[in-house]
Amino acid sequence: MTVLPVAAAAAGAALAWGWFEAGWVRFRRLDVHLPGLPDELRGLRIAHLSDFHLGVPSRGARAVERAAEWASARRPDLVCITGDLLTHPRGEPRLRDVLAQLPGAFVVLGNHDLGVSRDPFARRAAPFDVTPARLLQDEAAAVELRGRRVQLVGVAPGSHMARRARPEELADPAADLRILLCHFPRIVDRVPPGAFHLLLAGHLHDGQITVPTLAGKLRLAHPTFPYPRGLYRQPAATMHVSPGLGTTFVPFRFFARPEATELVLSS
Repeated sequence: MTVLPVAAAAAGAALAWGWFEAGWVRFRRLDVHLPGLPDELRGLRIAHLSDFHLGVPSRGARAVERAAEWASARRPDLVCITGDLLTHPRGEPRLRDVLAQLPGAFVVLGNHDLGVSRDPFARRAAPFDVTPARLLQDEAAAVELRGRRVQLVGVAPGSHMARRARPEELADPAADLRILLCHFPRIVDRVPPGAFHLLLAGHLHDGQITVPTLAGKLRLAHPTFPYPRGLYRQPAATMHVSPGLGTTFVPFRFFARPEATELVLSS
């Protein structure tokens, strides 16, 4: 007779925790070592945000707003946002408010922006305006920082999913630092070594719903995916995979906190 009330209380507590954690954003600083980085670019700071998933009820929207405030206050040299900005078009007004705090950010889209998802709540929002940020759809942009040329190349999600993306063809060998933005971490397995120094991706949410075990974190959605979050030094380049800020399918996170990351470059 006591089992059901206890089970119900435990389930309620778990759901309450998952709802809370979805908005409990972590602010992380990571040192990123890039061989051959020019001395002038040592200490360059990049704010990496991803996976907003605005437009659906979730405390992830609050995490996105806090992350934008934090990134703006840090005054980084670059802001990069790697896709899945919107799960539903009704999130556009909130997205405009967020991007207004990050003028000059470089943005790529993700599969949710195109409405390509198993999430029953997802609706296509693209194309939409990301001003004052700059959207890179299979194109490149260059900026001068500390007297050095930094190139950013963005991969469109449709090109990647169709396996047509060739970002290395846009890479400028003369650029002192080449950064590839793609929503999908698997791009690191397709890019030839030397084309880029740094890859930035998202997509996985660090699993979003996970179970801690003695062997490590069990990510229920992607239990065997090789690049769930953090830094990876691969033959192609060094890659950072953001845990993201929003949620999909369900408005919960379990042992997979949302995160805004500041990457500090060194050689």
